[in-house]
Amino acid sequence: MWLVVFDVDGTLVDSQANIVACMREAFLWNGLPPPEAAAVRRIVGLALPEAVRHLLGRDDPDLQARIVDHYRDAFRRRAGTPAFREPLFPRARETLRTLHEAGHLLGLATGKSRAGVERFLRQHALEGLFTTVQTADRHPSKPHPAMVLAAMAETGMEAARTVVVGDTVFDVRMAVAARARAVGVAWGNHPPEELTRAGATHILDDFARLPELLVP
Repeated sequence: MWLVVFDVDGTLVDSQANIVACMREAFLWNGLPPPEAAAVRRIVGLALPEAVRHLLGRDDPDLQARIVDHYRDAFRRRAGTPAFREPLFPRARETLRTLHEAGHLLGLATGKSRAGVERFLRQHALEGLFTTVQTADRHPSKPHPAMVLAAMAETGMEAARTVVVGDTVFDVRMAVAARARAVGVAWGNHPPEELTRAGATHILDDFARLPELLVP
């Protein structure tokens, strides 16, 4: 049995367009040039305040707080529209169910807030699959290992039987810092070669290949 801890944005769901649009809107609301889409993709996975600080390129706590508030407001409004979409990546749902039915423990470690995770679970009818859920509003930002360490503590699993699946170097470095195994995905926000350099032992080009990596 393994504990398999998944990132959400860029790993399980394609949320890139929503994140980019809301971040650009939040900067514009505060009279700032909107960041390029490529720059926003680089910070996906960080806790929101940390992501904004990186995009600003300087420490300005008051401005950072305003941008964070505007981003959250923009995302809530966007998520409340009929056109809102954050589709699961191909074979994500089937792979999650396969792992669950095989007796593995599933977890989430995400830059989303707890409210964002609950919305994600409801949207895709994934309630009940995840034994442990760790969010950025309760832990230090990735790549700090706190979320993975908490997931292992909650489930009683050792690092040697824990794998983290993610799309960014923040996910990989978080796993490495927790002494867990890191598996990257090829379809996310950071390129596969960066994930490998950060310490990923495998790069998935298809979710269906994940179960075969979890050898007894």
